[in-house]
Amino acid sequence: MTTTNQSKFHILLIEDDDAVAQSLQDGLEREGYAVTWKPSGQEGVNFAREHNPHLIVLDVRLPDGSGVDFCREMRHLKLRQPILMLTVQRDEIDKILGLEMGADDYMTKPYSLRELLSRLRALLRRAYGELSTTNSGDILYAADLVLDRASGQVWRGSELLNLTPIEFRLLTFLAQNKGQALTRRQILDAVWGYSADVESERTINVHVRRLREKVEHNPEEPAIILTVPGIGYRFAG
Repeated sequence: MTTTNQSKFHILLIEDDDAVAQSLQDGLEREGYAVTWKPSGQEGVNFAREHNPHLIVLDVRLPDGSGVDFCREMRHLKLRQPILMLTVQRDEIDKILGLEMGADDYMTKPYSLRELLSRLRALLRRAYGELSTTNSGDILYAADLVLDRASGQVWRGSELLNLTPIEFRLLTFLAQNKGQALTRRQILDAVWGYSADVESERTINVHVRRLREKVEHNPEEPAIILTVPGIGYRFAG
C-alpha cells in the first residue's frame, strides 16, 4: 500500500483556543506537516478557498459561529479535501450534523496526539495515496455510474457528481464488491483504515445516507446502495 509523505502535505487548523492550537500545530510540524492556523471559521474558509490545503482540522465551537456551518460552506464552495472535526464528548448532535454537512471524520476532546495523527494519516492516504497512484485508464462502471479512480470523479452521463474523497472511496469499495453484503467493520477498515467501534459505525451510517443523496435517483427508496439488515450494506448486483 502507498504511504503518505508528510512533508508534502499542508494542513489547515481552525481552532480558537490558542493553547490547544499551538500544541497541535507543534505536534503536527514535528511529524513533518506544513500547518496553517486560523482562529476563526471565516478566516479558515477564506484561507481554504484561496490556498486549497490538503486537509482541514475544524473545531466545532468557534467565536464567529459553528464549525458545522463552516464545514457546509466549504462543501458548497466545492472544496473537496478531507475535513476532520473536533467536538466535545457531550455534543453528539454536533458529530452527526458535522458528518451530514460534509465532514469526513470527527474526534472528541480530549484526544491523544497519537490517535489524531493516525486519523489524519488514514484520511490523507485515502484521499491522496492510493487514488493518486491509480492508472488513468482504471475506470469502474457500476449501475449507471462511471467511477474514474485516477481522478476521483464520478459521472452519471454528462453530469459530474460532487463527491468528497471519502465518499468516493466509500462508493468505490461498495461498487468493487457489487452484490456482496459488507459489514460496517469491513467498510470502516477498507475506507477509513482503522478498527470499528460503536461511534465509528454510526459514522458509516451517516456517510451512506449522504452518499445516497448524491447517487440515488430517489434517496428515500435506494436502488443502488442497499441496506442489509443486521449486517451492513450492499451495492446492488
